[in-house]
Amino acid sequence: MFPDDIDQLARQVIEAASARGMMTAVAESCTGGLVAGALTAVAGSSAVVERGFVTYSNAAKTELLGVPATLIETQGAVSEAVAREMAAGALGRSGAQTAVSVTGIAGPGGGSPDKPVGLVHFAAIGPSGLVHVERRFGDIGREAVRLESVRQALRMLLERIGT
Repeated sequence: MFPDDIDQLARQVIEAASARGMMTAVAESCTGGLVAGALTAVAGSSAVVERGFVTYSNAAKTELLGVPATLIETQGAVSEAVAREMAAGALGRSGAQTAVSVTGIAGPGGGSPDKPVGLVHFAAIGPSGLVHVERRFGDIGREAVRLESVRQALRMLLERIGT
């Protein structure tokens, strides 16, 4: 279903979290559940994946994750601040010890000079704190942006779990 490298990353996340007795949650916008899908494709993921939030709309980010509507209005849904709030919200509204969030512009439309197609913000949170990464994948196609985002999100989860 996913490319081999994504399957391998997901397997590493499941193994690392399982070995540490940790659960994880995901909060996704532009990936629409692909991160959770990659994780749950791995046998044994039920011991690790606590829940996933697909918060494609701004209202969902506010209602399900507690992202302040004023923050979305002032910073935009695709921003560092919103990615950080999404990750914190996923952690706080679950029984997980780690969480990752993804919010971006996969394209082909929707970009602007300040926030072009391919811009994606990530945040991951765990026992060692919260980190943010901004990636500018470019206009490489919707599917490619989404798959690159899954890779980045899984790598960040591994770091927060502590491999």
